[in-house]
Amino acid sequence: MFKKVVGIEPLDLIPSAEQKLHEYAEEVILYRDIPKDNQQIIERIADADAVLLSYTSTLDEKILEKCPHIVYIGMCCSLYSPETANVDIHYANENGIRVTGIRDYGDEGVVEYVVSELVRCFHGFGSDVSGNPEIPWDGVSREITGLKVGIVGLGTSGGMIADALKFFGAEISYFARSAKQHAKEKGYTFLPLNELLEKNDVIICCLNKNTVLLHESEFNHLGDHKVLFNTGLSPAWDMEPFQQWLARDNRCYCDTLGALGDQKLLEHPNVRCMQVSVGRTQQAYIRLSEKVLANLSEYNG
Repeated sequence: MFKKVVGIEPLDLIPSAEQKLHEYAEEVILYRDIPKDNQQIIERIADADAVLLSYTSTLDEKILEKCPHIVYIGMCCSLYSPETANVDIHYANENGIRVTGIRDYGDEGVVEYVVSELVRCFHGFGSDVSGNPEIPWDGVSREITGLKVGIVGLGTSGGMIADALKFFGAEISYFARSAKQHAKEKGYTFLPLNELLEKNDVIICCLNKNTVLLHESEFNHLGDHKVLFNTGLSPAWDMEPFQQWLARDNRCYCDTLGALGDQKLLEHPNVRCMQVSVGRTQQAYIRLSEKVLANLSEYNG
């Protein structure tokens, strides 16, 4: 059992999970606002031996050096790699601090978002950023049936999006680090990135945070009258060639400003940005809570 668990910022845990935290520590302190700076993070941690955080704060080496009592850090958010984490995992490993994170808790909402926006785009439902009625993307209403869709990054989220769009009759191809047997068995075609960009009408980027694959050359291969989705936490592109591509006959969909990358683009006529994290649903909070508690339980033996 821990002596003291501190949640340094809002954690998105359901109430019953917050109560269950008391089974793992003699004292539990949960802060309901985001710390304003590193010094406030240090003050909140104080003598705690376990720290919980979400994705809005960072525990870097300078902070961890000043919090010598920490033995466990629970990330109540996605952890894919040390390079993309908001915790200095390398420092933690070198100093005997266990870091856990979670994955695959908000993907269902992302899938629903992509399907919803594709239907709106190709049927012309809703209105544009100026409030004018949308015009179907191809000028006339069409179905997802037969739509050529390229998935960039066929992890859990990308795979779920591919499966959903296949159900509606889309033709799926993908780019990943390597071809995947399970994708082949489903009829998905592996293509080099530039070929994927050229051959598909819709490109959906499902990449880890801070992973950029679309540079000037890739946008040249992508061409025009294309629809681009980014479901990641950060832009999948270099900003300058992206803006040049966006200025032509193209459209981009993102759920959050973080995925879009520039607030000025929110009013761009070819951008549709919800400014809502579509993976943060009632069900996602439950899955997140269960996985955070499972990590704590495993650490405590």
